[in-house]
Amino acid sequence: MDFLKDIWMFMRERKKYWLAPIIIVLLLLGFIIIFGGGGSAVSPFIYTLF
Repeated sequence: MDFLKDIWMFMRERKKYWLAPIIIVLLLLGFIIIFGGGGSAVSPFIYTLF
């Protein structure tokens, strides 16, 4: 959580708010890969998105 806090403080201090959507999309894609790659019950729903 310290890493996310550091990123947030960097964005606030340097007025780089345009980085927030990029970071959110990358985190969402990471979660999709983690949960979709395991062959879990969530996989069929992820495959329908793409």
